[in-house]
Amino acid sequence: MHFHQKPNTYVTNVEIKVSDLQRSLQYYQEVIGFQILQQEAYKATLTVDGQTALLTIVQPETVEEKVGQTTGLYHFALLLPSRRDLANIINHFHQKSVYFGASDHHVSEALYLNDPDGNGIEVYADRPEQEWLWHFNQVHMVTEPLHIRSILAEGDGHWHGLPANTVMGHIHLSVSNLADAEQFYIKGLGFDIVTRYGTQALFISTGRYHHHIGLNTWQSANAPKLGEHQVGLKAFSLRLNDEEQATTMKANLRAIGAPVVEVDGGFQTEDPAGNVVLLKFY
Repeated sequence: MHFHQKPNTYVTNVEIKVSDLQRSLQYYQEVIGFQILQQEAYKATLTVDGQTALLTIVQPETVEEKVGQTTGLYHFALLLPSRRDLANIINHFHQKSVYFGASDHHVSEALYLNDPDGNGIEVYADRPEQEWLWHFNQVHMVTEPLHIRSILAEGDGHWHGLPANTVMGHIHLSVSNLADAEQFYIKGLGFDIVTRYGTQALFISTGRYHHHIGLNTWQSANAPKLGEHQVGLKAFSLRLNDEEQATTMKANLRAIGAPVVEVDGGFQTEDPAGNVVLLKFY
């Protein structure tokens, strides 16, 4: 889990818009395994350890379904501590009759679901980083069938919700123009490219993780940004290391014409596809 510690820049919290807060709370507690950290009339913050906010769900006063292709959330990804934890959640999903997709990416083993509003969720476990293959500065990743029986053999049958040291492993975004997104995240925020899939997808990270952020145009090339009241991504937060990094980021963002707005605990910006990014010290 050192990839999700300072001095790396990584996702700490994802905030999504939903159409029915109570329905979403039931789903995220009973199916995914979160706990409620804080709840208001139309907003709830979810946690796995009782202290740290990983996911925030908001029901806008005026809510609209997402219609057609837009930019925004492709999925957010919850990183489990071990393969055993992955086995246990697979058993839990089977018991709840929850449909999920599954893929082996070589660096990780992953499950894919959608919440009641169609927000994409990945739940995954990393393989040991010593097993990852690097070709110069590019990490080898594939999408192959997942060997679920092999994973289930490591389970212990215990499910008590998401383990306390689960983290927000990464976020995957739908963008309208990959070149514009690359400039924003590489030149503006200082990420490194670790995998490139032609002209349609880009995986980026800090500290040689396989990816803290994924970017693609698979279903969103030249698409408009998500509407303010449409269900989907509201914002996501990245951890800042120190004031020096923040100052450098602000200067680089302004140099490429990206907005910089001061907020409590850090600052806010927006990528060219309209995805709101919060840069926070905590």
